[in-house]
Amino acid sequence: MAISGLGFTCRPQIPLRNPLFNCVRKVWPSSAAAIEALDEPEDQIKDIDTHNSVRGRVDETVQKWKKLNSKELGISNSMISKPTRKVLNSLKQKGYDVYLVGGCVRDLILKRTPKDFDIITSAELKEVKRTFSWCEIVGKRFPICHVHVDDTFVEVSSFSTGKNRFDGDFSFYSGKPDGCNEKDYIRWRNCLQRDFTINGFIFDPYASLVYDYLEGMKDIRKGKVQTVIPAGTSFQEDCARILRAIRIAARLGFRISRETAHFIKHLSSSVSRLDKGRLLMEVNYMLAYGSAEASLRLLWKFGLLEILLPIQASYFVRMGFRRCDTRSNMLLSLFSNMDKLLAPDKPCHSSLWLAILAFQKAIYDQPRDPLVIAAFSLAVHNGGDISEAVQIARRITTQHDISFPELLEPQNLTSRALKDEMMDLADSVKSVLYGMTDEQVVSQAMAGYSKAPYSDLVFIPLGLYLRVCRVFECVREGELKRSVSKQGSKIDYESLALGALPEIRHIFARIVFDTVYPLNLNHDQTG
Repeated sequence: MAISGLGFTCRPQIPLRNPLFNCVRKVWPSSAAAIEALDEPEDQIKDIDTHNSVRGRVDETVQKWKKLNSKELGISNSMISKPTRKVLNSLKQKGYDVYLVGGCVRDLILKRTPKDFDIITSAELKEVKRTFSWCEIVGKRFPICHVHVDDTFVEVSSFSTGKNRFDGDFSFYSGKPDGCNEKDYIRWRNCLQRDFTINGFIFDPYASLVYDYLEGMKDIRKGKVQTVIPAGTSFQEDCARILRAIRIAARLGFRISRETAHFIKHLSSSVSRLDKGRLLMEVNYMLAYGSAEASLRLLWKFGLLEILLPIQASYFVRMGFRRCDTRSNMLLSLFSNMDKLLAPDKPCHSSLWLAILAFQKAIYDQPRDPLVIAAFSLAVHNGGDISEAVQIARRITTQHDISFPELLEPQNLTSRALKDEMMDLADSVKSVLYGMTDEQVVSQAMAGYSKAPYSDLVFIPLGLYLRVCRVFECVREGELKRSVSKQGSKIDYESLALGALPEIRHIFARIVFDTVYPLNLNHDQTG
């Protein structure tokens, strides 16, 4: 029997909320709004980590299940990436049930571009592997397939694998709800394994149906991040969910439910048990995809910044930042300007955000003349042509932002003194980078604050440290060994994601300039 593939016709999008969901041009919610994380009444939390706290008893769950028409939600199959459609069609033509699941469905509902697409199928993983010429099964505890299509891969999981994942205490979900058919039951059980209700959608693109078993649409309309099972149980089961809650709330500008927020705070130290590779991945998801500023604010609000990045947390303390502070500082401004250039489908390499962290720390430890910052950034951009950088920097007439203590008043430096300062700044950035990879240095960052948790956590690998050092070494080497500079001003996002030095240097300089010499500087800041 011939089965038609997914169509390619766009339908008019019907937004559910404000222009927040417009993915043509990003309209980000303010970071100040993002840190207002508690949205439940201030009454006492009761039974928040018991079986009775699960929303709805098993007998009542079927009444809350919803099947939504994807077309009425404004979702067209052309919004699904071509590699994903190829995989879906191939499995469907073999007679298997196939669905999109998780955060990609949430993003489609919100008219956002998904970071990636996850497929789940009724096929066994070994059957998936036989269907595609280039496919590998990865993962031991929770195996999935990576199906390679063109120059990317699509993740495919199986319902048969997922049914064995109920290794926690799910006794209160052991029964099959009344009025539930077998396929609904399989889909529902799989959704119970998701982290948050807004990630619990299953989308059948062939039937144009979105299955909502967890009242995820209700929480989307409320703009709320809430765990599927009791938050304490969820985070003890997988502490990486704590970081994912921060990432999702920051990216979407959503609130975090009171119960979820409570256990993020009380179980925050558990994230240090994650292996370093996983931590780097989670931090990169927060900082490299267009929501770095909001992520930093939430990490600070919930006491996670002093665990993950104690050096940066000490900066917040010294700047007198309260947990719910809505003010800005230079670090937040740098990341805000970086966010304007990135998106979930246009990320940067981790070397960019690490370079920004190290640079800001260096100029906070030793504030600099704005002219030094300008010339340094230009030299980074042009691959080490110091003379050209100094000449261009001296022609800058725009007023710098005087609100940052990292910037001194202009000092009328000679060209020789300016070049010496640039070299010294390059050395300072490298020294900070080294400190961020040294457990002893990291452990002392918050040592002066009695209430701060002890953390000597270092998750930056040697390879990443060396890559960021290369971003700045062109300044130290100067004309003796000039590096290739980027041609043109258009961002090459593929090169940026891969960490190509010319692209990283170009974006770094652009971010620094936009921060030090903002175009929208008001008169209060200029005096």
